[in-house]
Amino acid sequence: MKKILITGAAGQLGSELRDLYKERTDVTTFFLDREQLALDDTASIKEGLKEYNPDFIIHGAGYTAVDRAESEIELADKVNHLASGEIAKYCAAYGAKLIAISTDYVFDGNSSSPLKEDAEVNPINIYGETKLKGEQAILRYCPESIIIRTAWVYSTYGNNFVKTMLRLMNERNEISVINDQIGSPTYARDLAQTIVGIIDSGSWNSGIYHYSNEGEISWYDFAVAIKEIKNLECTIHAIPTTAYPTPAKRPKFSLLNKSKIKDTYAITVPYWRDSLVEMLNKISL
Repeated sequence: MKKILITGAAGQLGSELRDLYKERTDVTTFFLDREQLALDDTASIKEGLKEYNPDFIIHGAGYTAVDRAESEIELADKVNHLASGEIAKYCAAYGAKLIAISTDYVFDGNSSSPLKEDAEVNPINIYGETKLKGEQAILRYCPESIIIRTAWVYSTYGNNFVKTMLRLMNERNEISVINDQIGSPTYARDLAQTIVGIIDSGSWNSGIYHYSNEGEISWYDFAVAIKEIKNLECTIHAIPTTAYPTPAKRPKFSLLNKSKIKDTYAITVPYWRDSLVEMLNKISL
């Protein structure tokens, strides 16, 4: 029986994976959060993983507070970079297969066409920098790993843009949302199903892959769709990034090209609005 260990158990992706695996009797899963595996205590990671002796590790945990990372550089680096390196070292030493989650923030946002896996990386914030270093450490210590870069993740679990918009639109008559950052959102359940599918396929093709839902939108478009689907009354104003300064810079364009993962694993990627409808229907149940 395959043993699968998931880091970031309480996160959006970890929670969706838990739902997908809970009915399965053909695999054993271990869901670890900070208590069971402290990623900021890098010295303890190897021994911590040895307890479980997994065949696969889905490394979904990370330091994801993008703005706070600008002032918590050391902590972000430990969790996103050094811990990823330790997990990769463990996998190389003990023969476990690693799927690690990375981000569109490894790019600077200056592209105008969907980004392929070999596009030039050039992060413009600390979060993106630490995630890129994590990718590099994984590929250095365990080149057989799979890394999946994703973007704009949301779910019925955890905190995310969709839930924030629902709350604000119910509280206020009008809100402003940025309209000049372009990408595509990712419903964490779709990503989780893709990961489960890769492991189930029995076919292991290492390397970097891109995954987000299909389509191309701005955060403003995303907010308008949420409003329309939920029939909310709130007025939404489109504003430029310059009108909403944040400690960390965001890439202006980070639309991911998904051809590689679709071709390699015969995956159908859902359209962003269809997935949003599905998630919003779940939240209202």
